[in-house]
Amino acid sequence: MNNDELKQIANEVRKGIVTAVHSAKSGHPGGSLSAADILTYLYFEEMNVDPENPKKSDRDRFVLSKGHIAPALYSVLAQKGYFPVEDLKTLRHVGSYLQGHPDMKGTPGVDMSSGSLGQGISVAAGMALSAKLSNESYRVYTLLGDGEIQEGQVWEAAMFAGHRKLDNLVVIVDNNGLQIDGSIEDVCSPYPIDKKFESFNFHVINIDAHDFDSIAGALKEARETKGQPTAIIAKSVKGKGVSFMENRAEWHGSAPNDEKFEIAMEDLKKAGEALCQK
Repeated sequence: MNNDELKQIANEVRKGIVTAVHSAKSGHPGGSLSAADILTYLYFEEMNVDPENPKKSDRDRFVLSKGHIAPALYSVLAQKGYFPVEDLKTLRHVGSYLQGHPDMKGTPGVDMSSGSLGQGISVAAGMALSAKLSNESYRVYTLLGDGEIQEGQVWEAAMFAGHRKLDNLVVIVDNNGLQIDGSIEDVCSPYPIDKKFESFNFHVINIDAHDFDSIAGALKEARETKGQPTAIIAKSVKGKGVSFMENRAEWHGSAPNDEKFEIAMEDLKKAGEALCQK
């Protein structure tokens, strides 16, 4: 799949995110939009997964450690064919299998229920160790928020993963610089993120989270790294693709009203049309 095709899918993923959060009248669009390109690449290029057999034993595992951006994961899963795209409109509705945070028991394609910040990376490290102990070939990927890594459990898990030399584990940090209370630097700075992971014996790669060549190169490098887990620090834009949401902390956990929804969808429509003209 070429980069233009991936960009088209990522744009559709963003439409799904905005549609779902607007329909729910609640949710987390900002971080969902910043992670859309990485999730698109993981599910459409990188990971060994099969929507027709979502529980196959040799599948690669993905843990959304920052579980509040479930709209992004759901939208990617829908685009991949795990369930109908139309179901995104049921996000957070009573009786829907698309809850506000991922539910491994109710949602096809979800490998771990998550949302309590800091805990996902611990589960991912456990999955990676299990693969090693069982001599299985699957790899484990987990996506963290840069605000989330203020949680101490993240570093306990990092210490464990580095000590165990879990080279089948890839930790991706969505570094959009903003959390619900504002700039991560002002709230409780985690910088330098790369040096912290290096100190826990991680192989560290810094990339542009919206450049598919950078994403592809980093994940290839991670596969080729032996004896160390890999941390990919992905510099991203909160609210990417929606003009009034970009780099605005207030869209961390706010849903667009009808007027803003129309503007957002028009932004994404224009982006899709521009890609079609290439």
